[in-house]
Amino acid sequence: MYKKISEDSKQRLARRYQAGESAAKICRESSIPRSTLYYWAKIYRMQVAKTGGTATPKELDSARRRLKKYEDMICVLKSVDCTATAPMSYRLKALEPLYGQYNIHILCEALDVSRGTFYNHIRRNKRDKTWYNQRRSTLMAAVQAAYDNSNQIYGAGKIRAVLVNAGYTISLKYVSELMREMGLSSISVNAKKNGRALAQITKKTNVLKQNFDVDRPNKVWASDITCYRFKDTVLHICVFIDLFSRKVVSHSIGKNSSTYLVKTAFMAAYQDRRPTDLLIHTDRGTAYTSYSMHKTLKKNSIAQSFSQAGKPYDNAVIESFFASFKKEELYRANYRSEAELRASTSKYINFYNTERIHRYLCNRTPDQVEAEFRQSSGL
Repeated sequence: MYKKISEDSKQRLARRYQAGESAAKICRESSIPRSTLYYWAKIYRMQVAKTGGTATPKELDSARRRLKKYEDMICVLKSVDCTATAPMSYRLKALEPLYGQYNIHILCEALDVSRGTFYNHIRRNKRDKTWYNQRRSTLMAAVQAAYDNSNQIYGAGKIRAVLVNAGYTISLKYVSELMREMGLSSISVNAKKNGRALAQITKKTNVLKQNFDVDRPNKVWASDITCYRFKDTVLHICVFIDLFSRKVVSHSIGKNSSTYLVKTAFMAAYQDRRPTDLLIHTDRGTAYTSYSMHKTLKKNSIAQSFSQAGKPYDNAVIESFFASFKKEELYRANYRSEAELRASTSKYINFYNTERIHRYLCNRTPDQVEAEFRQSSGL
């Protein structure tokens, strides 16, 4: 009858064989096949550590996993502002921003919280997870920047490596999820198909040709990105302007001049105004000529026009707006925080659209011009 052999007995038999004892003798005494003994000798092979101690491969692997676990727990404890003795509500709130960055077992064990309690807390706050949405937006911007900086070559694995080297804690699975949501993929996946599309983009035809007089709203939008240094950070501001009314239809602010910055502003305007038969005129920056941007515009049946290289007058309306924006707002203010700068930008753009009169519009505001058009058109 088969007799179960304990781990200790397996290791003793393996060590006898490793010490030079005959395999035939060991197998005869223990009633085991030679193949079994050879297998045990392999998995229980002794390894000498720097300390002079010994351990089996299995024990070393277990030690490595424990070490990684403790390292992650230390990172968690350094990231929170409370200890395992704090009230439960404090511990749950402290763990919220780390959800998705670390294994749930690590998070809960670090602050002595049961997994069920933590999961219930996350579900209860699902509709109001401001911290989660902010982190997601930050990571999406970082993913887009890494993707653009690689000339849209990198896939999820390489983008994760770039983010980890930049100090982000993010899993490969989460990077893949964000890339799918943002419509990004490694150029090598569809290289031939994307190559044809990129060949079309590189023509960069100037369809507008400085014809800034437009007969209706949502026929031509112009866009560009400007920079503004705030303390030690360079912020990039992207705007879209409707050439008919000179109205700023959307804007976005970010730390990278990326396709994500442009797409964020574009989608805000598109979802608000739902244009048809639209032409978008921009410069030849990579944020506008990227395959990702081209794909987004093509999906919504929107044509592109590009300024000629070295000719800023081809996008004069945008240049004029930025000149006014900087003289009338940015250069006159002393912002105490980035949040204050963002709020002031939104306030100025609202003033620009609703109150600031324009000479080109016969001293009317952009909102007045659009309102008069709707009234005359019966819209």
